[in-house]
Amino acid sequence: MVTRRDLITYTSFSMVLSALGFTPAVFAAQGLKLGTDTPFSFEGLIQQAKESAKSPYVAPQQVPDSAVASINYDIYSKVMYKPEYALFNEGVSRFPVTFFSVSNLHKLPVKMAVVENKRAREIIQNADYFIFPDNSQGALSAVKGNVFSGFRVLEHRQPLNKPPVKDWVSFLGASYFRAVGELGQFGVSARGVAINTVFGDTKEEFPDFTQFWFESPEKDSDRLVVYALLDGPSVCGAYRFDLQRTQGVVMDVDCVLFLRRDVGRLGIAPQTSMFWFSEMAKGSASDWRPEVHDSDGLAVLTGSDEHIWRPLNNPLQIRVSAFSDNNPRGFGLMQKQRDPESYLGSAGYERRPDLWVEPKGDWGKGSVQLIEIPTDDEIFDNIVAMWVPEHEAKAGSEHQFSYRMHWLADEPYPSTLARCGITRLGRGGNPGAYTDPAARKFMVEFHGDVLEQLPADAHIDAVVSASRGTLKDIKVNKLPSDKGHWRTFFDLHVDGKEPVELRLYLKSGDKTLSETWMYQYLPFTSSPKPLQGV
Repeated sequence: MVTRRDLITYTSFSMVLSALGFTPAVFAAQGLKLGTDTPFSFEGLIQQAKESAKSPYVAPQQVPDSAVASINYDIYSKVMYKPEYALFNEGVSRFPVTFFSVSNLHKLPVKMAVVENKRAREIIQNADYFIFPDNSQGALSAVKGNVFSGFRVLEHRQPLNKPPVKDWVSFLGASYFRAVGELGQFGVSARGVAINTVFGDTKEEFPDFTQFWFESPEKDSDRLVVYALLDGPSVCGAYRFDLQRTQGVVMDVDCVLFLRRDVGRLGIAPQTSMFWFSEMAKGSASDWRPEVHDSDGLAVLTGSDEHIWRPLNNPLQIRVSAFSDNNPRGFGLMQKQRDPESYLGSAGYERRPDLWVEPKGDWGKGSVQLIEIPTDDEIFDNIVAMWVPEHEAKAGSEHQFSYRMHWLADEPYPSTLARCGITRLGRGGNPGAYTDPAARKFMVEFHGDVLEQLPADAHIDAVVSASRGTLKDIKVNKLPSDKGHWRTFFDLHVDGKEPVELRLYLKSGDKTLSETWMYQYLPFTSSPKPLQGV
């Protein structure tokens, strides 16, 4: 609570500092040491990135290993940033900014600066801004130079001598960042750009955000504008993030990329998540929980207004799927299963956010690409989704993209048609007649108002197609316990080990009733062995 004395003191100091060329918003960072001011604008940052891309890449210098040797994962989780040094912790802003220290996991220091009236002042970094447990900072306190590895935006101002305030956005490591959804949980991550992710024998690159600029916010604003410079061996880029705290988090992103060399797979608005297993296809005795994943499917809204739902796989080998499109309207990794019993209270997976990317302007032709990488544990992010433009990404080329990111509990623009629900797999055939051990039965649920209005004897057709194999026993029926849910069953008979691309939607006459379910069936990972008699 701000007292009258606080207000008078703040106002008096603001008047004095304004006369000296400082403003109230910069005064909000008075605990931090700031450098001299220099001109700043997004246009200038774009020009800086363009000029830098003309020169050979020079890797930024990391802090010495000896300086962070004692700051391991366990210690790092206990390091606290002192609230008296929080950026915007006083004054007009609702959302203070605090910083992460370098560690033996994140050795690259990142420059930070405050922007006011198109003038930027760099934050002079110091290990004294942090509280390290058991004096674990060791040699870091002797480092002369930058020691911040990233930042977080807090939900509200941080009182002194109180427990840390929860954050709603964080940027940490390479070009990774994440935000909470409306259920208050972190999960899926995003990146500034993806370079050659799973592209032949080409090694993937992870460009870094090497500097951030924080624009002084307006009074009581629910927004925070952050600028970033991205640099890597193949690319240099300028970013503008308009972060807004809503029921979840909304980010408006503008980026301009300049390529130093050819890129085989240029991933725009990439997302990274974890999918180990679900109840749909769980390996025997792999884990005691029914499901473990941050996301369970990819949703796409095409330029022709088709809603697509694609459940995720944990394959035995890397799989890349491409959904070709022209000017997509949106895509994202979603957590559709929200029942806590599906995860048995583990890690809050039912509260993981959905991340929806909404393109702005003309993105042209390309594809939403989904990359699924094998994993045998929940600690690895093995799922990537991104937009890959059709045109080649050549050295010397420039690429501009604008988009909005929605971190929510569902798609921001859900289909008015029936939506895909649970997918189940089992042995093909019927009890007592499992004659083909390679056959698989699929059950896909659909739900929504358009189905709720139909009687149980309504004639609904399931339009099913497979890239290979034979489809049999296609049925659609209504769940007796829920008038808004219908189930589709079909058997797939297929030989060989190559993937099968499946596609399904519901219709009645000429009227489409549902969004489109798509799935990549992997026979060599999913086919059951024949049962042996006892």
